Amino acid sequence: MPRVRKGAARRQAKKRILKAVKGHRSLPGRTIRLAQEAAVRAAVNARIGRKQRKRDFRGLWILRLGTACRQRGIRYGQFINGCKRANILLNRKMLSEIAVADPQCFDAVVAAAKAAPG
Repeated sequence: MPRVRKGAARRQAKKRILKAVKGHRSLPGRTIRLAQEAAVRAAVNARIGRKQRKRDFRGLWILRLGTACRQRGIRYGQFINGCKRANILLNRKMLSEIAVADPQCFDAVVAAAKAAPG
């Protein structure tokens, strides 16, 4: 049986790894062994970053809502509780967009949350 060397496949694999770490500084951007490690770490950190981005945006929406509610004389927790009691099914992202883009509509939502029974 003849000896098989995977020349083309190995070269393609190396090119794929080096392309993935293009832009990394120093040796991880040039040597294959360190590039493989860098690519794995980059993938792990990318996944962590996707989770953190969701967390950060939710914090931003809550911050915006808290500020908008305080300007209208209600606390954030009271507002969210009033929205649930008034059966207002908007999420925090949409509520913060309304608070920024359409203050009159947000005033109406706050009034409905304040007037909710309970």
